Amino acid sequence: MDLMDLKKRIAARRPTFKRTEWFRYKKLKPVWRKPRGITNKIRLGRRGKPAMPDSGYRSPKAVRGLHPSGLTEVLVFNPKMLDAIDPKTQGARIGGTVGTRKRETILKKADDLGIQVFNR
Repeated sequence: MDLMDLKKRIAARRPTFKRTEWFRYKKLKPVWRKPRGITNKIRLGRRGKPAMPDSGYRSPKAVRGLHPSGLTEVLVFNPKMLDAIDPKTQGARIGGTVGTRKRETILKKADDLGIQVFNR
């Protein structure tokens, strides 16, 4: 089993960490905030309470931050930037401010060079 498969298995087991009592008040969003109260049951790690983020939920360091395909993402804004990409280990992501005309030329050049574009 390679590290990308292990990363997927760890991510599948990872719970969605939610803020303490996010369901009780409308003003609280479910985004994670570290509990700091002296009697907070989540901070104390009591049984039956939601889990807190921990280093044990992290993915292996070698594959952390990689695209699910296993390639490193490189942000590209013009066709000239594709020359610096290694097709075996890197893939391209076209910048959000790139227009349609330049996007088409980037896609055409990426196909010629055999580079995978993540946001076609």
